[in-house]
Amino acid sequence: MELATDTIALLMAVAFVAGLIDAIAGGGGLLTIPALMAAGIPPVNAIATNKLQSSFGTASAVVAFARKGRIDFRRFLKPALGAFVGSALGAWTLQRLNPAFLAGLIPMLLILMVVYFLLAPKASEEDRQGRMGPIALVAIVSAIGFYDGFFGPGTGSFLTTALVALFGLGLVSATAHTKFLNLSSNIAALITLVIGGHVLWTVGLLMAVSSIAGGQVGAHLAMRVGGKVIRPLLVTMSLLLTMKLLSDPANPLRAFVMAHA
Repeated sequence: MELATDTIALLMAVAFVAGLIDAIAGGGGLLTIPALMAAGIPPVNAIATNKLQSSFGTASAVVAFARKGRIDFRRFLKPALGAFVGSALGAWTLQRLNPAFLAGLIPMLLILMVVYFLLAPKASEEDRQGRMGPIALVAIVSAIGFYDGFFGPGTGSFLTTALVALFGLGLVSATAHTKFLNLSSNIAALITLVIGGHVLWTVGLLMAVSSIAGGQVGAHLAMRVGGKVIRPLLVTMSLLLTMKLLSDPANPLRAFVMAHA
């Protein structure tokens, strides 16, 4: 599929901003997937190409956090494997089912997440005792990984919220480990979608260059200012994603509300 030079340049600019936002709070797919579809790329190809570019941006953020010693790879190896398997299954399912039914559930989950961050006590920058153990961590991360492979946008926000609320991580630590887990799920989905022949390589790789730069800037910003910017961005991106999903007239939750209004 051929795209005009100015269209590719615009997509690269969007990828930079999305990479920056992704490194801090997740939700970059809210920008890149609609941008790819606005360029005339079919939905499954848009999701596949987004996985290619976002994998590079996420990897860039992981490197930045790892260099600062912010990622406990030993503790999060099994959850990362769970995210990989779950995402591969999600991407496999995506190619066989219509993902539209998820659009009714996701806004409700995002709103609950926003309520949690608005009403919960200010999250500590330090890790604390988690409410759940290692088995629950693997199970929850695997489920979020499935969602990432199947649908995608908001995955980083879901992971960060779970790590803070259920497993006792401070906001910066949760953000760092979210990048590691999200990289695993991105790679699994990407491999599955490459096998399915859905990735547009040229535009995806060009966007990846911008995403890498954005990921570096975002990771360093997250470590410098911590929860002061992470928490507001999580809330903002979650609300924007909710509005984006509900703006679709075909969204089942919107249709239900309108029918009973």
